[in-house]
Amino acid sequence: MASKEKYLFYHGLPIPKTAHSAESLKYLETFQVQDDDIFCVTYPKSGTTWMQTILPLLLNGGDLTPVENIISWKRVPWLEAANFASVADKLSSPRAMVSHLPYHLMPASFYSSKAKVIYVARNIKDSLVSSFYFHQMAKFLDDPGTFDEFMDKFLAGQVFWGKWTDHVKSWRNTDLGDRILYITYEEMIQDLREVLKHILHFLGREMSEDALDRVTDHSQFKSMKQNKMSNYSLVSEKFMDKNKSSFLRKGICGDWKNHFSPELEAKFNTVIRKEMEGSGITFLWDEE
Repeated sequence: MASKEKYLFYHGLPIPKTAHSAESLKYLETFQVQDDDIFCVTYPKSGTTWMQTILPLLLNGGDLTPVENIISWKRVPWLEAANFASVADKLSSPRAMVSHLPYHLMPASFYSSKAKVIYVARNIKDSLVSSFYFHQMAKFLDDPGTFDEFMDKFLAGQVFWGKWTDHVKSWRNTDLGDRILYITYEEMIQDLREVLKHILHFLGREMSEDALDRVTDHSQFKSMKQNKMSNYSLVSEKFMDKNKSSFLRKGICGDWKNHFSPELEAKFNTVIRKEMEGSGITFLWDEE
Protein backbone atom coordinates (compact mmCIF):
# COMPACT_ATOMS: atom_id res chain seq x y z
CA MET A 1 0.00 0.00 0.00
CA ALA A 2 1.06 3.62 -0.53
CA SER A 3 2.44 4.95 2.75
CA LYS A 4 0.36 7.28 4.91
CA GLU A 5 3.58 9.05 5.84
CA LYS A 6 4.02 10.49 2.32
CA TYR A 7 0.49 10.52 0.90
CA LEU A 8 -2.91 12.02 1.52
CA PHE A 9 -5.80 9.86 0.36
CA TYR A 10 -8.38 11.80 -1.64
CA HIS A 11 -11.46 9.70 -2.38
CA GLY A 12 -9.16 6.70 -2.01
CA LEU A 13 -6.49 8.04 -4.39
CA PRO A 14 -2.95 8.46 -2.97
CA ILE A 15 -1.53 11.93 -3.64
CA PRO A 16 1.77 13.31 -2.30
CA LYS A 17 1.54 15.49 0.81
CA THR A 18 4.43 17.65 -0.40
CA ALA A 19 2.35 19.16 -3.21
CA HIS A 20 -1.18 18.87 -1.79
CA SER A 21 -3.00 19.67 1.42
CA ALA A 22 -6.43 19.18 2.93
CA GLU A 23 -6.96 22.93 2.41
CA SER A 24 -6.00 22.86 -1.27
CA LEU A 25 -8.32 19.93 -1.94
CA LYS A 26 -11.17 21.79 -0.23
CA TYR A 27 -10.34 24.89 -2.29
CA LEU A 28 -10.51 23.01 -5.58
CA GLU A 29 -13.98 21.65 -4.72
CA THR A 30 -15.42 25.17 -4.43
CA PHE A 31 -13.26 26.73 -7.14
CA GLN A 32 -15.35 28.79 -9.55
CA VAL A 33 -14.66 27.58 -13.07
CA GLN A 34 -15.11 30.22 -15.79
CA ASP A 35 -16.51 29.54 -19.23
CA ASP A 36 -13.25 30.38 -20.99
CA ASP A 37 -11.04 28.28 -18.68
CA ILE A 38 -8.85 25.64 -20.30
CA PHE A 39 -7.78 22.49 -18.47
CA CYS A 40 -5.14 20.03 -19.59
CA VAL A 41 -5.84 16.74 -17.81
CA THR A 42 -3.44 13.81 -17.70
CA TYR A 43 -2.56 10.72 -15.77
CA PRO A 44 0.91 11.32 -14.23
CA LYS A 45 3.92 11.12 -16.55
CA SER A 46 1.89 11.59 -19.72
CA GLY A 47 3.02 14.99 -21.01
CA THR A 48 1.71 17.47 -18.44
CA THR A 49 4.91 19.54 -18.30
CA TRP A 50 4.91 19.60 -22.09
CA MET A 51 1.43 21.13 -22.11
CA GLN A 52 2.49 23.68 -19.47
CA THR A 53 4.85 24.96 -22.16
CA ILE A 54 2.51 24.62 -25.15
CA LEU A 55 -0.63 26.29 -23.79
CA PRO A 56 0.89 29.69 -22.86
CA LEU A 57 2.62 29.85 -26.24
CA LEU A 58 -0.61 29.16 -28.14
CA LEU A 59 -2.68 31.50 -25.98
CA ASN A 60 -0.15 34.35 -26.27
CA GLY A 61 0.21 34.23 -30.03
CA GLY A 62 3.64 32.65 -29.87
CA ASP A 63 5.14 35.13 -27.39
CA LEU A 64 7.97 33.26 -25.61
CA THR A 65 8.09 35.64 -22.62
CA PRO A 66 5.94 33.68 -20.12
CA VAL A 67 7.62 30.37 -20.90
CA GLU A 68 11.08 31.89 -20.51
CA ASN A 69 10.34 33.92 -17.37
CA ILE A 70 7.60 32.21 -15.33
CA ILE A 71 8.09 28.80 -13.76
CA SER A 72 5.80 26.12 -15.21
CA TRP A 73 3.63 25.53 -12.13
CA LYS A 74 2.85 29.24 -11.85
CA ARG A 75 2.15 29.96 -15.52
CA VAL A 76 -0.11 26.91 -15.87
CA PRO A 77 -0.79 25.80 -12.29
CA TRP A 78 -2.07 22.52 -10.91
CA LEU A 79 -5.74 22.78 -9.97
CA GLU A 80 -5.32 20.50 -6.96
CA ALA A 81 -1.91 21.72 -5.74
CA ALA A 82 -1.21 23.41 -2.41
CA ASN A 83 -0.10 26.64 -4.13
CA PHE A 84 -3.14 26.92 -6.43
CA ALA A 85 -5.16 29.39 -4.33
CA SER A 86 -2.23 31.81 -4.26
CA VAL A 87 -1.63 31.74 -8.04
CA ALA A 88 -5.20 31.36 -9.37
CA ASP A 89 -5.99 35.03 -8.76
CA LYS A 90 -2.98 36.10 -10.82
CA LEU A 91 -3.98 34.18 -13.92
CA SER A 92 -5.20 36.27 -16.83
CA SER A 93 -8.15 35.16 -18.90
CA PRO A 94 -8.36 32.67 -20.53
CA ARG A 95 -6.88 30.75 -17.60
CA ALA A 96 -4.89 27.62 -18.43
CA MET A 97 -4.57 24.95 -15.74
CA VAL A 98 -3.41 21.35 -15.47
CA SER A 99 -4.79 18.52 -13.38
CA HIS A 100 -4.49 14.80 -12.62
CA LEU A 101 -8.07 14.66 -11.32
CA PRO A 102 -10.39 11.97 -12.65
CA TYR A 103 -13.53 13.32 -14.30
CA HIS A 104 -15.88 12.82 -11.35
CA LEU A 105 -13.64 14.78 -8.95
CA MET A 106 -13.50 18.04 -10.90
CA PRO A 107 -14.90 21.16 -9.17
CA ALA A 108 -18.72 21.21 -9.07
CA SER A 109 -18.80 24.39 -11.18
CA PHE A 110 -16.85 22.69 -13.97
CA TYR A 111 -19.74 20.53 -15.17
CA SER A 112 -22.17 23.38 -15.83
CA SER A 113 -19.51 25.63 -17.36
CA LYS A 114 -18.32 25.83 -20.96
CA ALA A 115 -14.68 25.29 -19.92
CA LYS A 116 -12.63 23.19 -22.32
CA VAL A 117 -10.46 20.16 -21.60
CA ILE A 118 -7.49 18.76 -23.47
CA TYR A 119 -6.96 15.17 -22.33
CA VAL A 120 -3.50 13.80 -23.08
CA ALA A 121 -2.99 10.04 -22.89
CA ARG A 122 0.32 8.20 -23.19
CA ASN A 123 1.15 4.56 -23.81
CA ILE A 124 0.59 3.01 -20.39
CA LYS A 125 3.87 1.10 -20.58
CA ASP A 126 5.87 4.27 -21.19
CA SER A 127 3.94 6.03 -18.40
CA LEU A 128 4.90 3.17 -16.09
CA VAL A 129 8.59 3.40 -17.00
CA SER A 130 8.63 7.18 -16.62
CA SER A 131 6.83 6.88 -13.27
CA PHE A 132 9.36 4.28 -12.09
CA TYR A 133 12.26 6.71 -12.61
CA PHE A 134 10.26 9.59 -11.14
CA HIS A 135 9.67 7.56 -7.98
CA GLN A 136 13.41 6.98 -7.74
CA MET A 137 14.28 10.68 -7.82
CA ALA A 138 11.23 12.20 -6.09
CA LYS A 139 11.84 12.02 -2.35
CA PHE A 140 8.18 12.78 -1.64
CA LEU A 141 7.06 9.49 -3.25
CA ASP A 142 7.47 5.91 -2.00
CA ASP A 143 10.63 4.08 -3.05
CA PRO A 144 9.64 2.08 -6.15
CA GLY A 145 11.74 -1.01 -5.36
CA THR A 146 12.69 -3.12 -8.38
CA PHE A 147 10.98 -2.58 -11.73
CA ASP A 148 9.02 -5.83 -11.27
CA GLU A 149 7.86 -4.75 -7.81
CA PHE A 150 6.88 -1.32 -9.05
CA MET A 151 4.90 -2.81 -11.92
CA ASP A 152 2.81 -4.77 -9.41
CA LYS A 153 2.15 -1.58 -7.39
CA PHE A 154 1.28 0.30 -10.58
CA LEU A 155 -1.20 -2.38 -11.70
CA ALA A 156 -2.80 -2.39 -8.24
CA GLY A 157 -3.18 1.42 -8.28
CA GLN A 158 -0.84 1.78 -5.29
CA VAL A 159 0.91 4.75 -6.92
CA PHE A 160 0.02 8.42 -6.90
CA TRP A 161 -3.36 9.09 -8.51
CA GLY A 162 -4.26 5.41 -8.63
CA LYS A 163 -4.80 3.31 -11.76
CA TRP A 164 -4.09 4.51 -15.30
CA THR A 165 -7.06 2.48 -16.56
CA ASP A 166 -9.49 4.14 -14.12
CA HIS A 167 -8.24 7.60 -15.07
CA VAL A 168 -8.47 7.10 -18.82
CA LYS A 169 -11.91 5.52 -18.59
CA SER A 170 -13.25 8.30 -16.36
CA TRP A 171 -12.47 10.94 -18.98
CA ARG A 172 -13.46 8.98 -22.09
CA ASN A 173 -17.21 8.49 -21.73
CA THR A 174 -18.27 11.93 -20.56
CA ASP A 175 -21.09 14.19 -21.71
CA LEU A 176 -18.67 17.03 -22.52
CA GLY A 177 -19.25 16.79 -26.27
CA ASP A 178 -17.14 19.35 -28.14
CA ARG A 179 -15.71 20.70 -24.86
CA ILE A 180 -13.04 17.98 -24.82
CA LEU A 181 -10.15 17.23 -27.17
CA TYR A 182 -8.30 13.91 -26.96
CA ILE A 183 -4.68 13.79 -28.00
CA THR A 184 -1.81 11.41 -27.30
CA TYR A 185 1.81 11.87 -26.34
CA GLU A 186 2.69 9.67 -29.32
CA GLU A 187 0.94 12.00 -31.79
CA MET A 188 2.86 14.92 -30.28
CA ILE A 189 6.14 13.07 -30.81
CA GLN A 190 5.21 12.10 -34.38
CA ASP A 191 4.02 15.48 -35.62
CA LEU A 192 3.96 18.20 -32.97
CA ARG A 193 3.11 20.98 -35.42
CA GLU A 194 -0.01 19.16 -36.60
CA VAL A 195 -1.16 18.55 -33.01
CA LEU A 196 -0.62 22.24 -32.21
CA LYS A 197 -2.87 23.13 -35.16
CA HIS A 198 -5.57 20.82 -33.75
CA ILE A 199 -5.30 22.49 -30.35
CA LEU A 200 -5.51 25.97 -31.91
CA HIS A 201 -8.62 24.97 -33.83
CA PHE A 202 -10.16 23.46 -30.67
CA LEU A 203 -9.49 26.68 -28.76
CA GLY A 204 -10.90 28.80 -31.60
CA ARG A 205 -7.60 30.56 -32.21
CA GLU A 206 -5.44 31.35 -35.20
CA MET A 207 -1.73 31.84 -35.57
CA SER A 208 0.57 32.81 -38.42
CA GLU A 209 2.71 30.08 -39.97
CA ASP A 210 5.85 31.80 -38.64
CA ALA A 211 4.47 31.98 -35.10
CA LEU A 212 3.41 28.34 -35.29
CA ASP A 213 6.91 27.37 -36.44
CA ARG A 214 8.36 29.27 -33.47
CA VAL A 215 5.99 27.62 -30.99
CA THR A 216 6.70 24.18 -32.46
CA ASP A 217 10.44 24.73 -32.17
CA HIS A 218 10.21 26.06 -28.62
CA SER A 219 7.96 23.18 -27.56
CA GLN A 220 10.37 20.45 -28.62
CA PHE A 221 11.66 18.25 -25.80
CA LYS A 222 15.24 19.46 -26.24
CA SER A 223 14.14 23.09 -25.80
CA MET A 224 12.17 22.32 -22.65
CA LYS A 225 15.04 20.29 -21.20
CA GLN A 226 17.29 23.35 -21.49
CA ASN A 227 14.72 25.79 -20.08
CA LYS A 228 15.13 26.12 -16.31
CA MET A 229 11.56 27.43 -16.08
CA SER A 230 10.29 24.11 -17.46
CA ASN A 231 12.82 21.40 -16.54
CA TYR A 232 12.31 21.40 -12.73
CA SER A 233 16.03 22.04 -12.17
CA LEU A 234 15.05 24.85 -9.77
CA VAL A 235 13.31 22.40 -7.43
CA SER A 236 15.32 21.85 -4.23
CA GLU A 237 17.41 18.69 -3.78
CA LYS A 238 15.32 18.22 -0.65
CA PHE A 239 12.47 17.15 -2.92
CA MET A 240 14.16 15.71 -6.01
CA ASP A 241 17.44 13.82 -6.26
CA LYS A 242 18.60 14.74 -9.75
CA ASN A 243 21.61 12.39 -9.43
CA LYS A 244 19.18 9.48 -9.69
CA SER A 245 17.29 10.77 -12.72
CA SER A 246 16.49 14.06 -14.40
CA PHE A 247 12.86 15.19 -14.23
CA LEU A 248 12.67 15.45 -18.04
CA ARG A 249 14.37 12.18 -18.89
CA LYS A 250 14.09 11.02 -22.52
CA GLY A 251 10.83 12.32 -23.99
CA ILE A 252 10.51 9.40 -26.41
CA CYS A 253 8.04 6.66 -27.31
CA GLY A 254 8.78 2.99 -26.80
CA ASP A 255 11.35 3.15 -24.00
CA TRP A 256 9.24 0.48 -22.27
CA LYS A 257 10.76 -2.09 -24.64
CA ASN A 258 14.07 -1.62 -22.80
CA HIS A 259 12.45 -2.55 -19.47
CA PHE A 260 9.87 -5.30 -20.04
CA SER A 261 10.85 -8.94 -20.33
CA PRO A 262 8.48 -11.05 -22.48
CA GLU A 263 7.08 -12.58 -19.27
CA LEU A 264 6.47 -9.20 -17.63
CA GLU A 265 4.85 -7.86 -20.78
CA ALA A 266 2.50 -10.86 -21.05
CA LYS A 267 1.48 -10.45 -17.39
CA PHE A 268 0.99 -6.69 -17.82
CA ASN A 269 -1.03 -7.03 -21.04
CA THR A 270 -3.37 -9.60 -19.47
CA VAL A 271 -4.25 -7.30 -16.57
CA ILE A 272 -4.72 -4.17 -18.72
CA ARG A 273 -6.80 -5.92 -21.38
CA LYS A 274 -9.14 -7.23 -18.68
CA GLU A 275 -9.49 -3.77 -17.11
CA MET A 276 -10.16 -2.08 -20.46
CA GLU A 277 -12.57 -4.77 -21.65
CA GLY A 278 -15.90 -3.37 -22.76
CA SER A 279 -14.70 0.24 -22.52
CA GLY A 280 -14.65 0.70 -26.29
CA ILE A 281 -11.42 2.69 -25.91
CA THR A 282 -8.57 1.96 -28.30
CA PHE A 283 -5.23 3.68 -28.77
CA LEU A 284 -2.51 3.80 -31.43
CA TRP A 285 -0.23 1.57 -29.37
CA ASP A 286 -2.85 -1.19 -28.97
CA GLU A 287 -1.88 -2.35 -32.46
CA GLU A 288 1.76 -2.96 -31.49
